[in-house]
Amino acid sequence: MRNSAWLSIARTAAALAAAMGIGRFAYTPILPLMTAHADLTAQAASQLATANYVGYLIGAVAAAASPRLARSVAACRASLVILVGTLAAMTPCTNVIEWSLLRLVAGIASALVFVIAVNTLIDHGHPVHHAGWAFSGVGIGIALSAGLPATEDWQAAWWAAAALAAVLSAFAWFIRPGAAAESAKPAAERQGNGRGPLIMLMTSYTLEGVGYIIAGTFLVAAVAQQSPGGLGSAVWLLVGLAAAPSAALWGRFTGRFSYSALLVAALLLQAAGIAWAGTGNNVAALVGAVLFGGTFIGISTLALSAGRALQFPGAVALLTAGYSVGQIVGPVAVAPLLHNGFRQALLAGAGVVLLAALAALLMWISGRQPRVVDADRGDVAREGLDDGVNGRVVFSPSPHQ
Repeated sequence: MRNSAWLSIARTAAALAAAMGIGRFAYTPILPLMTAHADLTAQAASQLATANYVGYLIGAVAAAASPRLARSVAACRASLVILVGTLAAMTPCTNVIEWSLLRLVAGIASALVFVIAVNTLIDHGHPVHHAGWAFSGVGIGIALSAGLPATEDWQAAWWAAAALAAVLSAFAWFIRPGAAAESAKPAAERQGNGRGPLIMLMTSYTLEGVGYIIAGTFLVAAVAQQSPGGLGSAVWLLVGLAAAPSAALWGRFTGRFSYSALLVAALLLQAAGIAWAGTGNNVAALVGAVLFGGTFIGISTLALSAGRALQFPGAVALLTAGYSVGQIVGPVAVAPLLHNGFRQALLAGAGVVLLAALAALLMWISGRQPRVVDADRGDVAREGLDDGVNGRVVFSPSPHQ
């Protein structure tokens, strides 16, 4: 591949690192500092997380409704500036309402950056297995955010997050728009089928949205509560390092196994990882971090690919909606469990992911397997691409656009 193509992938990775790894997930390692020094209660912590997820859903829906917005480099740059500003503004604010509003706006900006950056990557015509490396930016951003608690001050940590996002945004600033690709077949010509498998897949993916976001929000706080010191930061660093290559690595297995079989395996590994991270054992927490980081992007990639392969009209949009709702429900659902710390929330999250694995297993044994297709050949109209962190869809243009 040419150097210019790799540079395009690197810029997209930087945008995803800023928007997702820092803009969205910096809150996870900073949360213990805020609960310890900013009088943030566990219930308020859940409220801030939910505000960000609602904002992300708003941004994703806005981009889906406007193909022009979904490919606007100017909107991407503006969103990056807004994102950096919201991170910096967390410092002077001192109450939950202000923090919630900032996290809401940050969620909207993160979604727009993700949608636009990935759409430009797709429009440049990169092969799927190369484009997968762009998603390493999410893991890289998470790994960078793991160093934020080293400041030992929640306000300084938010300033550092803003600085990291600014540096990454500067590199991503020169993302170039590409020529919009056309779907291989008009939507009206596609035949809907596989309603039963789609229901099981959607059930599985929605439950994954609930379970994954519980771990993604409270993992560091739970580990730090059980093992004071630097273990919480180390765990989050491992999550990021494991997440970086995961989309490309899971994609390698799709030529040998069905999507549903791979989903069962990935969900079982993730459930084990979340549960181990909540046991209070240091070694188990580190292993759990690797399993969680190495699966959550892959699960989103596999689920959305399975939805496209079923060739059911609107499958990707339906799956994304379920996953998005799951992410909003997750922190709220475990709020009653947070009175005695975060460990019970993690165990509940693991249980939900286990239910997601059961739904995927039912799909696998039902006998109807999603056909693995080569997106580069265009034998299935490309409906969208999932970010693998928050399950948001990036819509390709319809033939008339």
